[in-house]
Amino acid sequence: MTIRGLAYVGVRAKALEDWADFGEKFLGLQRVDTSRGSLAFRMDDRKQRVVVTADGGEGVAFFGWEVADAAALDAHAARLEQAGVAVARGTRALADERRVADLIAFDDPVGNRLEIAYGAEVTREPFTPGRNISGFRTGPLGMGHAVLHVKSIHDVIPFYRDVLGFRLSDFMTRPFNAYFFHANPRHHSIAFIETGRVATHHLMVELFNLDDVGQGYDLALGEEGRIGVTLGRHINDEVTSFYSNSPSGFMVEYGWGGRVIDVDHWQPQEVTWGPSMWGHDRMWMPPEGRVEARKLRIAAAASGLRKPVNVIDGNHERMAGVCPWWDGVRNTEPTK
Repeated sequence: MTIRGLAYVGVRAKALEDWADFGEKFLGLQRVDTSRGSLAFRMDDRKQRVVVTADGGEGVAFFGWEVADAAALDAHAARLEQAGVAVARGTRALADERRVADLIAFDDPVGNRLEIAYGAEVTREPFTPGRNISGFRTGPLGMGHAVLHVKSIHDVIPFYRDVLGFRLSDFMTRPFNAYFFHANPRHHSIAFIETGRVATHHLMVELFNLDDVGQGYDLALGEEGRIGVTLGRHINDEVTSFYSNSPSGFMVEYGWGGRVIDVDHWQPQEVTWGPSMWGHDRMWMPPEGRVEARKLRIAAAASGLRKPVNVIDGNHERMAGVCPWWDGVRNTEPTK
């Protein structure tokens, strides 16, 4: 009955044209369906991954989590009801809208609408990105990850861990409390940061090529207020990324090079160096928080903290040459 990953999201918007431009021309999603009040986007072989509804609001309307089959869906419904959570069975019309075989819907303890579904529709028509990118890393890893603002970490952890079955990857307490949970080998599919409010902090999508991220960063630099977090690299999931401000009041992390973990043998740990090895100046943080985060990055750099680059077949070439000096450096790197 394990949740496999993030399957789809629904976004609230004030104007569809804002997302038509942001989703297609900036992120590189493929627009596949437009009605008077909504847009739908593809990012792989699924018929849709992102649905945008112009209801005058902002934020994420719902998060869709995927399970294997009807039996897993029924097991989750029973477990939620046993925990005292009100569960609604999706109608046939709603399942058709979500492009899935069946689903259930419920709220988490702080009011986020969650859906669990199975049987997502796929198509043989090739994914055609809205701009010239290599494509998105999805498949068994899901469409990416979500990070949520919470008033208190303890408001959500028991529910996501003990009821939904997400597993802790790691956590940090500086420059803010943050807990990261995995559902598959992606380092995290859901995370929570304790900021004193309830909202979506960001959604993350991962590209196949680092140049896609760099070129997206160039596009973002050309738009006033588009960048929410500067280019940088995370310590825990090792993604190189930047964050853009979406038209719906949350950010979208645009990244490359995420690590995968051995879910059967993973041991949770505290991350003591903060969230990033370099870069990632967080415009959303108060000034004192940005100062503390910068001090953590400088301390990590002074320690010689390094992480391997995570590549997949087809997006890298091994450099020629043998360098004894580099071999010595590599063998004496700090691992913390």
